[in-house]
Amino acid sequence: MVATAKITPAALDIRELVTGTGPFGPAEIRGLTQALGGNAAAHRDVRAAVRELEQTGDRSPASSVRLGVCQYLLGRYREALDTLRSADGGALALYHQGLAHVALETFDKAQEAFEAAKKSGYDAVVCGAAAAEALRAAGNLDQAQKAIDAMTTGKDSDAAHQSADYWAAKGAILADRGCPASEVAEAFEKAISIDPGHSHALFALGVLNDRAGNDDEAQACYERSLERYPASLGALLNLGIMHEDRNDFAKAQQCYRRILEAIPDHPRARLFLKDSSASGDLRTEEQEQKQRDRIEQVMGLPVSDFELSVRSRNCLQKMGIHTLGDLARTSEAEILASKNFGETSLVEIKDMLASKGLSLGQFAAPAAVEEPEQEQAEPSADEQELLSQPITELNLSVRARKCTTKLGINLISELVRRTAEDLMECKNFGVTSLNEVREKLTERGLKLRGD
Repeated sequence: MVATAKITPAALDIRELVTGTGPFGPAEIRGLTQALGGNAAAHRDVRAAVRELEQTGDRSPASSVRLGVCQYLLGRYREALDTLRSADGGALALYHQGLAHVALETFDKAQEAFEAAKKSGYDAVVCGAAAAEALRAAGNLDQAQKAIDAMTTGKDSDAAHQSADYWAAKGAILADRGCPASEVAEAFEKAISIDPGHSHALFALGVLNDRAGNDDEAQACYERSLERYPASLGALLNLGIMHEDRNDFAKAQQCYRRILEAIPDHPRARLFLKDSSASGDLRTEEQEQKQRDRIEQVMGLPVSDFELSVRSRNCLQKMGIHTLGDLARTSEAEILASKNFGETSLVEIKDMLASKGLSLGQFAAPAAVEEPEQEQAEPSADEQELLSQPITELNLSVRARKCTTKLGINLISELVRRTAEDLMECKNFGVTSLNEVREKLTERGLKLRGD
């Protein structure tokens, strides 16, 4: 696939551009999208400017155009539509209404908006390509083909061939028609040669590389497509899946959350986020289990395997200490209380444990603290009713529920009589599951014994 250079946007006064009264057209919007993709601080500035405009009670129609376009660029499509409908009704507002409708998959309304924008004087080639893409996305492939063909038979033919939007729309139609991958890629690469940051063409090239098994190239295309705002939902979904395949669940979840910020009820993003979170929890708990297994293995090593002085060896033997685990459960004070065990031997023992990632007294039982007896209050009727409920009322995750079943915990009252250590003894019950149980209990004013 073709490699292209990244565009470096010129410095912009974003607040002045968004809230001011200067020019605000396709060129300024193009600069704004490039700034959003190339400068993290631009997000903060755009959001601040959008908040400022939103709080203005008597916005002019021109200010509503600026606000609606910026809301669209930030992925807030429904708000963008509402704002743009109250704008000046000009070509720029109508065109971005069409884009917002495409993002929300209301393709018929998108068609109407693009046609109205064209009649109002917006770039005919840009509107034609957008309309063809809306027809294709709606499944009207024959109409989309006619629309894209018509762009090269009239007075706008030369302009169409010089338009990245035209080639991107043409490539998408060719792909849906099942044309050879080389022919499809050629159309998208022409779009990229005209506009190196064209998000739809980059996303499509990412898909082609993805299908061909070129994972690195696909990821690079997806990531480059996300530098142009608003972010491509398809690129975010596919990139999230690629991160999951590489067990990078945190990055995958970031992708899905970016989609849900724009479309909170997006079904696939919600499902993928849920699955990725569960897989990430499982991965974390597997790592925790491996760590516990490693520690157990190290603690089982006999001290006789290590080179110790005769004095140290004899003292440990008299104390009944035979493994590293015995040492890790013995405090420094207990060691020093042994006859003939001095500072030199203590340093020797500490160095031996440190070589295996352990320390003296690391797992020693804490000294018992005598607390004054407190009279236990009798649970109220409401509390008794809550405690008598089955544990299923807590709506725990599958993993946590299986572990409580293994421990024979059926009622909430049985759960609150257990300590965190009791629960952690169950295989596969890790820190994530423990925090979940604590959270569910806290919601009901309860806690585990010892918390």
